[in-house]
Amino acid sequence: MYSKEIKIALSALMVLGVVFLCYIGWWGTGVLLFLLAGIVVLTIFKNEYNMLAFFFMRRGNFEKAESALLKIKHPEKFTQSQHSFYYYLLGIVESQKKSFAKSERYFKRALDIGLRMEHDRAMAKLNLAGFSLSKRNKREAMMHLAEAKKLDKNKMLTDQVKMIEAQLKRI
Repeated sequence: MYSKEIKIALSALMVLGVVFLCYIGWWGTGVLLFLLAGIVVLTIFKNEYNMLAFFFMRRGNFEKAESALLKIKHPEKFTQSQHSFYYYLLGIVESQKKSFAKSERYFKRALDIGLRMEHDRAMAKLNLAGFSLSKRNKREAMMHLAEAKKLDKNKMLTDQVKMIEAQLKRI
């Protein structure tokens, strides 16, 4: 939304305001301003539209999530993890819209850039296995599925893995 320099300047001014408010004895207002400064600092490292889209996805509102993601003009200016997470979120939105070609492209791009969290990589690999399976490419589907199993340390995707394995046996 705003450039990183503006966010840094705003947070610095807010911290100076906190020091001043605490100096004159307005501790409550100083603590409140300190919390607001913390939110501004958080948006320096995490893009607010990515966070907003993730919030909408958790609520099941994929239309609003997509509109939040489409407001991002230059995702290449993000940090590597935020840049890959942006494409990961776009891949999820496109898969919900049943646009599998776009979704596959976004998941591959997110993996190429470098998703940071293992469970996100596992989910992307699982989706890619499903896309390969729908194309009847058994070898590629098995490769993606094996990588998804390896990355799924908490076993959160076991039901989906079993479902894809059952479909693989039919081919």
